[in-house]
Amino acid sequence: MKPAPFKYIAATSLEEALSYKEQFGDEARFLAGGQSLIPIMNFRLAHPGILIDINGLTDLSFISQNGGGVSIGALARHGDVERNTVVASSHAIACEAIKEVAHPQIRNRGTLCGNLAHGDPASEMPAVMLALQARFKAKSATGERWISAPDFFQGVFETSLAESEMLTEIELPEQEENSGSCFIEIARRRGDYAIAGVAAIITLDEQDRCRSARLAFCGCGETPLSAELTQQNLVGESIDEQIARAAGESAAKELDPANDVQADAEYKRHIAAVLTKRALLKAGERAQKIRLQSE
Repeated sequence: MKPAPFKYIAATSLEEALSYKEQFGDEARFLAGGQSLIPIMNFRLAHPGILIDINGLTDLSFISQNGGGVSIGALARHGDVERNTVVASSHAIACEAIKEVAHPQIRNRGTLCGNLAHGDPASEMPAVMLALQARFKAKSATGERWISAPDFFQGVFETSLAESEMLTEIELPEQEENSGSCFIEIARRRGDYAIAGVAAIITLDEQDRCRSARLAFCGCGETPLSAELTQQNLVGESIDEQIARAAGESAAKELDPANDVQADAEYKRHIAAVLTKRALLKAGERAQKIRLQSE
């Protein structure tokens, strides 16, 4: 397959790229890694008239410490995030999950911001951003704004970015002390889209009881989903086998998976329940280890 004809523009500055997007609106698309965009263009599922190549804007490839948090620019590749020691030490779940994204060749070209702007609910990283309570900076020729992760993802391949905006930066906020995390998924083959996946973050108090919990899922709805009620019910509990199993069953009831080529909705709920149990036990174990090391 070949894409429909399009005009190619290599932007030399962020201002120029945003100016073109302001001018052409939805007819134009930004090209960074192109790992999602080019295939859907080849299948004629998308046919933008203009591609604005931003690969020359190397100042957007940053991954930097921001207090206890981390800022990630629009041209930071998946592989850059995966191998970054700052991210690994402060937001380990991002590195753990990003290893599940496709294959090394894809991760070495694809960008995290591009992945998120694509808005695929089956993708791992939107769920991780939801669990981490990340914020996204959207910039246009006329201004900028910050969008929270729950407000960013609006539907299947749909985000709250306006036609004139670019996702230029992700901010991962500082995580609470004594927090452990785990990302786990099940796919037919490594590198395939997950049948279901879960990102779990557990924060423990001094008695190793859950002080706060966050659970976010991919492949289980039209957007990445949080299990809000299950998160609340975990507070004050010790994360053992029985509690984790009950939380998995509870979380599965909060999800809204659809039948697709991967699996039917009932099986996805079953998988989500099993993965939630495993992720909670592992995240709790890691949080306990971190708490003991800090004493």
